[in-house]
Amino acid sequence: MSRNARNNDTTRPIKSGAAANRRLLEHRRRVIALGVAEEKVKTLNHQVLRTLIAKPHLIPEHLK
Repeated sequence: MSRNARNNDTTRPIKSGAAANRRLLEHRRRVIALGVAEEKVKTLNHQVLRTLIAKPHLIPEHLK
């Protein structure tokens, strides 16, 4: 058995660009549903979007 067969980091498939974009759009829709303005959501990066979905109590800080 080769070393790469056991290393999941190199054997797992990479998410396609379309799938990543679809997921980002879904995250934006979820944050908008939580009450953040759409104009404000457009300025947020993906890391902040994921944080807001995971920790909704941080949303008031981003509504300012």
